[in-house]
Order: sequence, then structure tokens, then C-alpha cells
Amino acid sequence: MRLILQIITTLVIIAYPLAVYFGLQYLPPGTIALLLCLLLLMRFMVTKQQVKSMTLPILIGIGLTAASFIAQRNDWLLYYPVVINLSMLGLFGYSLINGPSMIERLARLKEPDLPDSAIPYLQTITKLWCGLFIVNGAVATYTAIATSIEIWTLYNGLIAYLFMGMLLSGEWIYRRFWLKKHE
Repeated sequence: MRLILQIITTLVIIAYPLAVYFGLQYLPPGTIALLLCLLLLMRFMVTKQQVKSMTLPILIGIGLTAASFIAQRNDWLLYYPVVINLSMLGLFGYSLINGPSMIERLARLKEPDLPDSAIPYLQTITKLWCGLFIVNGAVATYTAIATSIEIWTLYNGLIAYLFMGMLLSGEWIYRRFWLKKHE
């Protein structure tokens, strides 16, 4: 049951922009805020022991959605992608200061015997991710403040994911060549 709840809540968080868009279009005022708040609360309860680094963004999401419901301010729902980008920037930036870098940690999950020569490269990639989180956070803020719900949904529900997917897959492919070259 726990695994099913993790899968459902993960999918809802990924689809958050679409849920907000459709919820604001088709549900009574405040309903989507309450539903998202309950789902984020469920996510917190299911994963709090496993993913400590994501506790703060989930708690802020719970606060945003609850406040949105209480105040009947649907526009507050639009700031959750900003929170996620700031949180990820904080995690990745913190890893650069205190090491090992986030990308090194992730890379070592698949390749525990990475050569020491890879560490500066992986730090650079972590910095690149930090740059992406800054850009995504800035655009997410702009779309929340100054654009229509359609543009907000398009960027935060599709374009931002495409950018992350391109960086993730492009870096993974390049790392294969880089590691072979530097073995």
C-alpha cells in the first residue's frame, strides 16, 4: 500500500501544474487547493523517513496549498514550482560547498568506482544544474506573476521538464564519452 501511495503522490507532484490548471477550470473555488494539500500531506507522511532532503519543499507546498484554501487565493498555488526550484538550488548548492557534489552522489549510485579525475567534472555539472534551477525558478516566478494560467501550465508542466530532461540525458550521454576518454 505504501508503494502505491508513493507512486500516486509522485505522479501528482510531477503533474502539479496540470492538476492546478484543470482544477481551477473545472472544480469549485478552493477545491484543488484542498486536494493538493491533502496529497502533499500524504506524500509527506509516506516519504518522510526516506527522502529527508525533500521534506522542506513538501512542507512549504502543504503550507502554500493550505493557505491558498483558507484564504481562497488560487494564485498562491502557482508558486510551488518556484519553491521546488529554490529547494533544488539549495540542495545542489549546499552539496558544492560541503561535498561531494550532488551529481557525484548520483553518479556513484551507478558507478561507485568513479576516478578522482571525474570529481571536478561532476562539480561543474552540479553548477550547471544550479544554473538551470535559477533560470527555471526565475521563469516560474515570472509565469506566476505576469502570465496567463495557460502559459504558466505550459512552462511549468512541460517546458521546464523538457529542459531538465535534455540536461539529464545530454550530460549522461556525454559522461559516458568523458569517462572513457579519462580512464
